[in-house]
Amino acid sequence: MIWHLIAAVFAGLGAAGVGLLLRTLSARRLPRWIVPVCAGLGILGYQIHHEYTWFEHKRAQLPDTARVVTTEQSAAFWRPWTYLVPLTTAFTVVDEQSLVRTPSEADEQRLVEFILYRFEREYVERFSHQAYLMNCTTRELIPLAEESREPRTERMQRLSDGAKLLNAVCDFS
Repeated sequence: MIWHLIAAVFAGLGAAGVGLLLRTLSARRLPRWIVPVCAGLGILGYQIHHEYTWFEHKRAQLPDTARVVTTEQSAAFWRPWTYLVPLTTAFTVVDEQSLVRTPSEADEQRLVEFILYRFEREYVERFSHQAYLMNCTTRELIPLAEESREPRTERMQRLSDGAKLLNAVCDFS
């Protein structure tokens, strides 16, 4: 967080320098307020760039076996440009290397145990993970308890045929 603050300050100083150079080249015909306006635009430009490149930056840090399953995009009234180009604020990832095929009582059932990772960007970045058990045959998704790994059947979900999570988990099992 401190590095982003330092980068924003230097972006502002650089843009203020451009404003000062423009004012000097125009033989001081440009108004004095052009310098702080350029500084503000530089800081705002850096912040917008940082917010829009967050998803690609995080995805580049993931291992090659990580597969992005879903992304969430949002718009905010204090960021009016996000209504034109929505901002990616969260995404979920499945690591293909951590998929574990679990033997079932009946051989016709394809069970896969995996961990779903979630990354969120708000004023701070959040990271969470949850273990799941997926029945690829019936498309049932069941979360597992943290330590005991017992299925929480009361929170079971049935996924649709075209669900990205279903395709990501069951295609590699």
